[in-house]
Amino acid sequence: MILSISTYLDYTLAAPSDLLLQIEAAPMADQVLLSAGIGLSPVEHFKRLPGEDGIGDRIWMRATGRLICDYRSRLDINRVTPDLHPILAMPLHALPGEAVRYLFPSRYCPSDEFQTFVTTEFGSLSGGARIAAMRDWITRSFAYSTGSSTSQTTARETFVQRAGICRDFSHMLITLARASAIPARMVSVYAPEIDPMDFHAVVEVWLEGGWYLTDPTGMAHMAQVARIAVGRDAADIAFLTSFGQVTLNALSIRVSADQPATGTASSRSPG
Repeated sequence: MILSISTYLDYTLAAPSDLLLQIEAAPMADQVLLSAGIGLSPVEHFKRLPGEDGIGDRIWMRATGRLICDYRSRLDINRVTPDLHPILAMPLHALPGEAVRYLFPSRYCPSDEFQTFVTTEFGSLSGGARIAAMRDWITRSFAYSTGSSTSQTTARETFVQRAGICRDFSHMLITLARASAIPARMVSVYAPEIDPMDFHAVVEVWLEGGWYLTDPTGMAHMAQVARIAVGRDAADIAFLTSFGQVTLNALSIRVSADQPATGTASSRSPG
């Protein structure tokens, strides 16, 4: 599956500001960059930093007046997306270091408050079967409603309102997974067929064999998404973090998917 991505951002800055940008698809074993380029209006500082868990890049910038960003890339997505139901959870003492911190509550995911709920509602299930049941429950029970939440909404509030957008759905599943002692992290992705087209948030859970992608909104196919960044919750994966007042003038994202032509070779490299 070949993904073609085009992202355009236009901001006005009230004063000289430091900015942290995360919009580039990450090169990984299951999503190979075929081409990529990012164009920026003049900035006073530009430095790349590794993203959380070494996935993707963050870009530190300092800019004045206006920030315009034009990012384009093509990726070859070659990902196995198994059914979660038969996959076992790993014993906690066997978890690798990279997964341990995703067991704990975070700003938007107060998982310690949901332990009784997950035991009562999903206690007969374990591992991937429990994750799938919680994901499907969220998909059925919550309304996808633009404007129903804010940048401050936590999974606790989403649980009460039973409505939200992709970040809220993902916070909810992460919270329930962590309350079940299953590591879970948030993932920003590009995905075709998202309506309205925007940056999309999904979830990765750690089960036997590693990280597994899943989408509680049911909007994206995991075999077609391109990861941008991962983190504890939305605070870690924001596409732009501004340390100063900014105004968004325009945001445009286009993602299209095409099957590679028969007989065409594509390159592979380790993530």
